[in-house]
Amino acid sequence: MLPLSSDESMSNKIEMNTVRAIRTFPSFPIALVVVGKEEKNIITVSLVHIFSFNPPLVGIGISPCRYSHELLHRYPDFTVNIPSKDLVEETLYCGVKSGKEVDKLEETGLTAISGQRVEAPTLEECPVCFECRKVQNFDTGDHTWFIGEIVSAYVDESYDRERALIYWAGEFRTIGELIRSR
Repeated sequence: MLPLSSDESMSNKIEMNTVRAIRTFPSFPIALVVVGKEEKNIITVSLVHIFSFNPPLVGIGISPCRYSHELLHRYPDFTVNIPSKDLVEETLYCGVKSGKEVDKLEETGLTAISGQRVEAPTLEECPVCFECRKVQNFDTGDHTWFIGEIVSAYVDESYDRERALIYWAGEFRTIGELIRSR
C-alpha cells in the first residue's frame, strides 16, 4: 500500500495491489464510469464485471445508443468508480440524464480528480476507483463490452464492501438493505 505522490488528494484512499483491490468488488455492483478528458462524461453502469485477475481486467457493457459509447470508442481509457449507498441519488441521476445535454459533474456536485495513470478522472466521493486502459471491445447482443486493464486501484481505508451500492431488478441496495427503488 503506497500513499499517493500527487498534488491532488484522494482523501483517505490508498493505492493497493490490483488483485487485492479487485476482491473489494461487490456482487452485482453498480459503477459510475468516467470517460473522456476535455468532454468527460459519467455514466451509471450495471453491466460491470471482473474478467481476469492476471492481468487485472474489468469489463463494462454499454448500449450503442449511449453518449458514453461514442466516447469509449474515442478515448483510450476510463475509470470505474464504485459508489457507496450515500451516492444513490447521484448514481440514479448519472444513469437517467445524457451527458450530451447536461454536465453531470456540475449537476451532481461530484468531484473529478485527475487520474494518476490515465487521462480520465476518478470520482473523489467513491470509495473504490479503478483506472483502466482500454485493451479490447466487442459486441454482444445489444451492448458493447469495453475491457480495461486496471493499471491503478484506489480504495478508501475505511471501505466496507457491505456498504457498496448494488443494483438488481430495479432496486438500489446494499447487502441485505433496500436503499431506493427506481
